[in-house]
Amino acid sequence: MRFLRQKLADPNQLSLLDDFFSHGNPQQSDSKQISSTVPDPVIPPNHRRLHFGTHYLDYRLLRSRRRSVGFLIDDDGLRVTAPQWLTMVDIEAAISSKQAWIFKKINEQRERSVRRLRPPMEWRDGAKLPYLGSDITLRIAYGVTVGARFDEVDRELHISLPSSASEQQLKDRVQGWLQGEAKRLFAERLALYSEKLGVQFSSFALSSASTQWGSCTADGRIRLNWRLMHFALPNIDYVVAHELSHLREMNHGPQFWTTVQSVLPEFEIARKTLRDHDAHHLPEF
Repeated sequence: MRFLRQKLADPNQLSLLDDFFSHGNPQQSDSKQISSTVPDPVIPPNHRRLHFGTHYLDYRLLRSRRRSVGFLIDDDGLRVTAPQWLTMVDIEAAISSKQAWIFKKINEQRERSVRRLRPPMEWRDGAKLPYLGSDITLRIAYGVTVGARFDEVDRELHISLPSSASEQQLKDRVQGWLQGEAKRLFAERLALYSEKLGVQFSSFALSSASTQWGSCTADGRIRLNWRLMHFALPNIDYVVAHELSHLREMNHGPQFWTTVQSVLPEFEIARKTLRDHDAHHLPEF
């Protein structure tokens, strides 16, 4: 199962990277109140502005030989690609039909942009580390016995290091603890969901892949990314159930998702959480 970092191939899907609206909540606008699109004098010729009552949406219009209207949002904003023969009235209607979704995605992207502005984690005593969906506090002691201990009551991870230890050694120690916890927890969840699904896997190992949360081979070898330990348990369970379901269906067809849903009825919530995760917000090891 891959992280969704690539450009979306479906022209009806949008990956928002900019904010294009103003004047309040656009989702409350009336889709019927659309003014004619007139290029703004300060906007380049292929840039247009579509008004929805008191709200507006800026976009770039490109003509092509394609047969339908396509939407793409990149660093420069919303791009609408339309057939040469399609009228502006039809193009505006196509945009209007997706306005609620477009503005919803814009709001989501705004939130992600705000998270990206947060400073990266500082590897020091008192730092916050995401663990199983919430933050724990890092406590560092130098010059004593080397080790790692988690205090569940105070939600503190105590790391002991030599006085001469570097920041990278601290990171390695924390990563080692997380991977140890991952082995323990993933083994428990695999046993639970393999029994529920009536399947049997042949082996399990941790993964450090940068583009996958998990994988499963036809002969039952499963790999799960240890970075899942930053997320809440329902998200981990989703990846576990996802990979185990491949032992029934080695594809992503309707029967596969029915299998996942049979053990995780609300799997789509976890799926969306992992799909929309912001890699910049996770600690760098």
